[in-house]
Amino acid sequence: MSKKIPSGAEKAEELTRKVEKTTKTKKSQPAKKSAAEIKGKKPAAEVKDKKPAAAKAKKADTKKAEKPAKRSKTAKKPSEKKLQKQQARAEKKLQAAKIRAEKKQRRLEKKLEHKQKRLDAIAAFKEKRAERREKRRERKDMLKHETKEARMQRKAEERQAKTEAKVAKREAAAAERQARREHRLKVRAEKRANRKERQHAPGFGGWLAAVISLGVTTLALGTMMTLGWMNMNGMEANMAGVHTQSVYELNSVVDNLNSNLSKARVSNSSSDQVKLLTQIAIESEMAETILERMPVETQLTQNMTSFVNKMGDSAQSMLYAVARGEKLTESQKASIEYMYEVNTQMKGILNELASCCSEKDMINAMKGKENNLMFKSFGDLQNNSVETPKEINDGPFSDSIKKVSPKNLEALEEINATKAEELARGYFKKYNVSDVRCTGETVAKQLECYNLVLTTNDGEMAAQLSKKGGKVVMFNSYKDCSQKNFDVDRCIDIAQDFLNSLGFDNMKAVWTSENGTTCNLNFAYEHNGVVIYPDMIKVKVCEERGIVTGMEGLSYVLNHTERTLDKASISESEAESALNGQFETEGSRLTVIPLDDKEVLAYEFYGTYGGNTYYIYVDAKTGEEIQVFTVIGTAQGKALM
Repeated sequence: MSKKIPSGAEKAEELTRKVEKTTKTKKSQPAKKSAAEIKGKKPAAEVKDKKPAAAKAKKADTKKAEKPAKRSKTAKKPSEKKLQKQQARAEKKLQAAKIRAEKKQRRLEKKLEHKQKRLDAIAAFKEKRAERREKRRERKDMLKHETKEARMQRKAEERQAKTEAKVAKREAAAAERQARREHRLKVRAEKRANRKERQHAPGFGGWLAAVISLGVTTLALGTMMTLGWMNMNGMEANMAGVHTQSVYELNSVVDNLNSNLSKARVSNSSSDQVKLLTQIAIESEMAETILERMPVETQLTQNMTSFVNKMGDSAQSMLYAVARGEKLTESQKASIEYMYEVNTQMKGILNELASCCSEKDMINAMKGKENNLMFKSFGDLQNNSVETPKEINDGPFSDSIKKVSPKNLEALEEINATKAEELARGYFKKYNVSDVRCTGETVAKQLECYNLVLTTNDGEMAAQLSKKGGKVVMFNSYKDCSQKNFDVDRCIDIAQDFLNSLGFDNMKAVWTSENGTTCNLNFAYEHNGVVIYPDMIKVKVCEERGIVTGMEGLSYVLNHTERTLDKASISESEAESALNGQFETEGSRLTVIPLDDKEVLAYEFYGTYGGNTYYIYVDAKTGEEIQVFTVIGTAQGKALM
């Protein structure tokens, strides 16, 4: 049998068993004792280390006991810091909330303060408005019961007061200038005396004092000028506010006028007409008063003032007629319609002005600057809304064109254009006419006329001749006059000769005024010493060349006829006794004046009162004062309103 060869695994197992067996054998044998143990003694090192071991054990116990406290202390520190942070955040939030509450309270207080100021301003405005309304109501009541004499006296007193105030202001200014001049002379004399006393040149100290004094003076002057400028701005703002208020008042009055005129157009009740016409007369007076306060040139408001004044006079005239139980005529109704149309245009322009006018516009108007809203608006009123004055100036009853059917021309022959050209050559032969041509026909107040153009050495002239009878209705030359070589008396003679050459006899000059180098004259027909105002012709004379350059005779052509005049029922002295006792009469005559589509025999009294000139007319039958005109200055010379 073959011999077994052990494998590697078996060898490993065998080796492991041998090692384990050896290990067990060593463990089972007791350890050898040392010599000391054999003798029964302990080692010296063990005896020596016995005491330190106890100390170490005690120390370990102490550390073990201290560990929880340290851990507690270490754990406590983070919690305290966290608490402090939380408290700081809470305080910060509280402070922020407090600040927000204070801000909110301040905002609320400020809001309440603004609200209170606004309420106070509204209350003040309402109070002022109530005061203005009360003043207007009082003024209306006063004007409603005011007689013509009282009205004339009041206006005269107001003008007199204004004149006295201006004179006092001028005198005060002159006295102040004189005082300043005397002070300057005194100071100069003192300085001159001081210079004579000091003959030596000033030292450094003197120059230093002079420089310091000059600096102080310059600073003081600069401060004074700054304060003066600030005060002036404040005064300008206050005045602008006053004038702005006047614009609002004028706008309100014109609105009321428009409403009353609108009602008067359709009213047919005498009681309503009396009420409306009274309001129109009163409000016209108020509008005229406000216009006088406007910070614009008189030239821009004169036509509007004229219209408002005539509207008030017309309303009073209609009021008297209605109060006497009469009905309004068609002409008077047409006048109301015309006044309403013009006032409506004025209302539109003033409404726009009141809504757009700023303080800057008002200050510019006060300074006379033309490029501002005030000048533009009143310029529109001057050019568009209110009829501009005629080129030949008005006088008493200069617009008295009443009739529309010329009775004195009805029996005359109607001429053709060729005849009109021939007549024109004869009428104007002194003007060296080289050519006359008819350019067409026109109708003036239902009077048919030929339009003619005349060629002369001085240029072209325009004329109108009536188809019935070939009477000169209008004539105008376009050459300007630049020098004054003839006085008014000579111009009257020139105009009188011109009218006689045209066939207008018995004409008397009743009104004269000068506009630069042009003399404007009104002539009225005179019959047995009585001036017939409806038969009026206006003439314009060039004071440089001494010739007539314009004529308007439509009123004469339409109104002139043979009249049978009644005799006056009262004497001139009796009529004069009806006037204001303080009115100083300078002249008088018997006249026929147009009044409410009728011709009335009246005494005309010319005179002054309170520094102003008036024409007053008294009915020659009843002794009642029926018309008053006052003379005012305009850009064209003198006019009656």
